[in-house]
Amino acid sequence: MNKVIVLGAGMVGSAMAIDMAKKHKVLLTDINQEVLATNQQKCQDLDVMVLDATDSVLLKETIVNFDLVISAVPGFMGYKTLENIINAGMNVIDISFFPENSLDLDSLAKQKGVTAIVDCGVAPGMDNVILGYYNEHYKLTDFECLVGGLPKVKKWPFCYKAPFSPVDVIEEYTRPARYVENSHLVVREPLTDCEFVEFEGVGTLESFNSDGLRSIIHTMPHIPNMKEKTLRYPGHVEYIRVLKEAGFFDQDTLEVNGVEVSKLDFTSKMLFKEWKLGAQEPELTVMRVSLKGENKDGEVQEIVYDLHDEYCQKTKTSSMARTTGYTATAAANLFLDGLFDEKGVFPPELVGKYEDCFHYFINYLKERNIHYKKTVLQKEAAI
Repeated sequence: MNKVIVLGAGMVGSAMAIDMAKKHKVLLTDINQEVLATNQQKCQDLDVMVLDATDSVLLKETIVNFDLVISAVPGFMGYKTLENIINAGMNVIDISFFPENSLDLDSLAKQKGVTAIVDCGVAPGMDNVILGYYNEHYKLTDFECLVGGLPKVKKWPFCYKAPFSPVDVIEEYTRPARYVENSHLVVREPLTDCEFVEFEGVGTLESFNSDGLRSIIHTMPHIPNMKEKTLRYPGHVEYIRVLKEAGFFDQDTLEVNGVEVSKLDFTSKMLFKEWKLGAQEPELTVMRVSLKGENKDGEVQEIVYDLHDEYCQKTKTSSMARTTGYTATAAANLFLDGLFDEKGVFPPELVGKYEDCFHYFINYLKERNIHYKKTVLQKEAAI
C-alpha cells in the first residue's frame, strides 16, 4: 500500500483524498482544522493534519515521508508549492491552476529525478489527454475545447455557482486569452467572441474566450488552429463585463471613509454569497472536445468527445470535484501502477499520448460514472 499526501482539503482536494483512500494510505492536509475534521467524518480511512503549505521547510519535512504528493492548493500559491515539492525530490500530481508556465520547472524536475504531472483536471486535463492521444494517430489541423461548470438551478442575475473561490474565477475573466489561429499566437481580451452553442440535456450555452490552452501552445506548436472557450448560461457574460468595465476587478485600492479597500477583495467578498456552491447543491459539468485532422488512411475526420456529468447524490460529491479530481487520481494511480515513470514536468497531453495511459484515464473515469461520449464525423477526402 502506497503512502499519499494531499495538499489542500477544498472541494476538489477532499474528493481526491477520499478516492485515493480506496487503495492507498492517505494523509489530507490543509491550514483549516475545521475542514479537515469534516472530511475525516466523511471518510474514516483518511488521516488528517494541519499544514501550512507556504512554509517550505515544514512542507519538505512532511512530504518526504510519502510515495506521492497530490497538490490541490489555491492557484496563487501553486507554482511555488510545485517548485518546493520538486526541490524536495518528490513525485507529484498537480491540479492547482496557476498563471506561471509549469514547463519552466522541467529541468529542475529532471535534475531531481522527479515525475511531475501537472494541469491534471478536467480542462486543462482530460482535454489535453484526448489531444495527446489523437496527435499520435492523426495529422491534426484543429483543436477546440468548450467547457464549463454550471449550477443546475439558474439564479438571477449571474446564473452561476462555483466550487472555487470568486477570486480564482475572476482570474479567468481578467487574464488575457491566448489561442492559435493559422499557426499564429493570438492574444485577445477574455469574455470576447461570444457564441451560442447547443448541448443535449442543457440547452443553449454561451461560449467566450478564456486562457485555457496553457501548455499545448508550447507542446503542440505544429497544430495550426487551437482554441479553448468557457461555457456559461446566456446573459452571464454581459453582467461580468459590466463589473469588469466598471473597475470591480481592478487590483488597486479605493479609499472609503478614510479606509483603503482593495477593489478586487471587495468584489470577491460580495460575489462569494452569490457564487458559493452549496455543499450538496446540484450542479453539472459540460465539455466538448473537437479535433479535426487527417488519419493514416488519408481521410479527414472530426472527432468529438462530449462530457455531461452531474452532482453525485450517492457520494455527495460535486460534478466539478469529480471530473477534475478523478482525472488527477487517475494520473496518480497510473503513476503508482508503473504505467508512466518518465522524469520531468509533464502536462497531460504528454502522458495521454501513450495508448495504455489514454485508456487508463478513460476507463478510470468510466468506473466512477464519468463518461466521455465519442463521435467521429467523416469529412471530405484530403487533397
